[in-house]
Amino acid sequence: MTEILNFPLGIFAVSVVVLWLSVQAGDFVGARLHHMLEDERKDLDLVINASMTLLALIIGFTFSMAVSRYDQRKNYEEEEANAIGTEYLRADLLSPDDAAAVRTLLRSYLDQRLLFYTSRDHAELQRVDAETAILQDKLWASVRHSASAQPTPLMALAVSGMNDVINRQGYTQAAWWNRIPSGAWALMFSLAVCCSLLIGYSAHHRGKVLFSVLPFLVSVAFFLIADIDSPRRGVIRVAPRNLISVSESLRK
Repeated sequence: MTEILNFPLGIFAVSVVVLWLSVQAGDFVGARLHHMLEDERKDLDLVINASMTLLALIIGFTFSMAVSRYDQRKNYEEEEANAIGTEYLRADLLSPDDAAAVRTLLRSYLDQRLLFYTSRDHAELQRVDAETAILQDKLWASVRHSASAQPTPLMALAVSGMNDVINRQGYTQAAWWNRIPSGAWALMFSLAVCCSLLIGYSAHHRGKVLFSVLPFLVSVAFFLIADIDSPRRGVIRVAPRNLISVSESLRK
């Protein structure tokens, strides 16, 4: 189930088919295996209303979770860009040789961070992660060399800025790993199936077109939630606008 959560269109297709079949199954049971009395129908309508309300609440809460995670990824992208830009300026506090090395490394590091946001290829992402780790080691070694040779309060600013650069990358990675739990998806999908069964079971008129309305609407909601929650495969993704702006300013 974890793999399909990375493909919003797959979730939409599976949801439409499963929920439509659930409505048809409920219709089959209600039409052929059991004839409800009027009192039973009133009780069933009460159960359906409660179930639909619960499904709407779960979808709303899950959508809120997805949006909050999307906002978190955007915020960390902004903070990471600010940290890199600030450290590029603080490189003036280092020795001339170390300052030149740090600026060169920061430009290369920025290129790797841009690839992290834009790439969808798994092999390339592994290469980006490896190259990022190597550059972080080199950046830290550069500021550590100057700080060891001249331990002053001004030098501490450069070291602190580099620490922020490295930390922000870790926060960003954690935010991209922070997805909606599989248990929440399972609960939401199970409720949708149950509601579809009940609606098909309680239908007064066996309209095949109307039976497709609920599966389609719920599937659209599932697609939107999955799309926002998927950092790489979705249509709605975090664009590294701040990192691009910093990259352009550093190369002028």
